[in-house]
Amino acid sequence: MSTPTPATDSLTDRIDAALPQTQCTRCGFPDCRAYATAITTEAAPINRCPPGGAEGISRLAALTDREPMPLDPQRGIEGPRALAVVDEDWCIGCTLCIKACPVDCIVGAPKRMHTVIDDQCTGCELCLPACPVDCIVMQPVTGQRTGWQAWSSAQADEARTRYHQRAQRLQRAAQEDDLRLAGRAAEKLAHLAQSSSLVDAAALERKRAVVQAALDRARTRTRTPG
Repeated sequence: MSTPTPATDSLTDRIDAALPQTQCTRCGFPDCRAYATAITTEAAPINRCPPGGAEGISRLAALTDREPMPLDPQRGIEGPRALAVVDEDWCIGCTLCIKACPVDCIVGAPKRMHTVIDDQCTGCELCLPACPVDCIVMQPVTGQRTGWQAWSSAQADEARTRYHQRAQRLQRAAQEDDLRLAGRAAEKLAHLAQSSSLVDAAALERKRAVVQAALDRARTRTRTPG
């Protein structure tokens, strides 16, 4: 894959800044940045963002010199912004909604009731399918205001920051988990002959190769790209 030119990167940044950063994935991409990249490379049209609505499409059209077009109905409809609300009587504390939230705005602990921080909720709705007991509902909070009339650039910037912070947190957690596994594998490898029930030398060597391969994979994952 060729390296993008600075001009392409700059356009992607501007498109990304024109998206509401709800990280709802309704556009068909994993996050707003991925959608911005697809628009830049003309791999996606500009009408796939329901949270941005008609005004959002107009912004993207101006940035890309494309003609405005109606919102793709297969991606959803433009509507008032809503907040996720957890029904305390039904929440079982499974933490699945916490894991699904792209901006870390749901707090709680295993087997304890969870709560949504209203000011940080982007209305992405990703917590709804994650809840096994259907105890989350979306409540409209902006009246008749929709799209960018119901969402500000400051809110979008904060949502983007929280999304990136979450990604970094998950990456650190994965690396720490890999380090723990690597430590266990190294310990196992060092004492394999003594701790294994295998007595056949060939079988023991095959087992050693399997553990060594697992250790190498864990070490590769924990290396920071430089």
